Amino acid sequence: MGASRFLLLSTALNGVWCPGESLVPAVQFAVDALLSPRRFGSEKMAFLMTFCTFIVKVLCLPLHLIEAVGLYEIYKRVFPFCLNRISRNYNKKMYDKKKELFRSLPEFNKPGGQLTILEIGCGTGANFEFYPPGCKVICTDPNPHFQKYLKKNMVENDHLTFEKCVVASGEDMGSVESESVDVVVCTLVLCSVKNISQTLREARRILRPGGAFFFLEHVVAEPSTWAYFFQHVLQPPWYYFGDGCEVTRETWKHLEAAGFSELKLRHIEAPLMFAIKPHIMGYAVK
Repeated sequence: MGASRFLLLSTALNGVWCPGESLVPAVQFAVDALLSPRRFGSEKMAFLMTFCTFIVKVLCLPLHLIEAVGLYEIYKRVFPFCLNRISRNYNKKMYDKKKELFRSLPEFNKPGGQLTILEIGCGTGANFEFYPPGCKVICTDPNPHFQKYLKKNMVENDHLTFEKCVVASGEDMGSVESESVDVVVCTLVLCSVKNISQTLREARRILRPGGAFFFLEHVVAEPSTWAYFFQHVLQPPWYYFGDGCEVTRETWKHLEAAGFSELKLRHIEAPLMFAIKPHIMGYAVK
């Protein structure tokens, strides 16, 4: 625990718990705060979040151990199956939003040319049905175990031409030439890449001048909300079950600082569970 968090913890626990004493009063404090949040100030609520997050991290120690010894790689083989089911449900609930977002794709086609789209973290290919007919698609994903579901969606979406599939992370797509595509698509991916800024730099490198980066991402909620509280508390197990997904990221700040010539971004409330309800969507022009 960092020094600042320890200070916050010590201040908030003053009169509630001292080292060597029972944790029961502290737990009771946490329960009272959850039941009657208006009785507690922002600092004590911040402590409550830190305290609950600490407890959850302790409970997640077996997961940390599994990752440390390399057994987490087994879950990466299972994750595509889970994501395939999740993606289908997500598409049903976000169908209108995706249609709205990708409606602008043809605007970035070169006159007389074929629209070329590169998708970062394509996963199972859940976005293919929203791409305009006749465009060329390049797929990238760091997890090779998506191939089974990806090929199935390729067959089902024969209105598209698939150029190639590259096993690569968003931060390192060196096998793709610079300024070679019209559009880069990234949906529900910036939550799990290790370096958002580097991923955006790679997207700008690959885009031709005047090309666009399309995004649809879940982000952290407003700090004053219970959604924000539970996003932070549940983040430790969410990271493992979501294959590196983080629900506490302020992704829009990275987009604003990425150096695009134009950025069209808006915050929306998705019809989803509280942890992933806050979303951003839009596109940025190189």
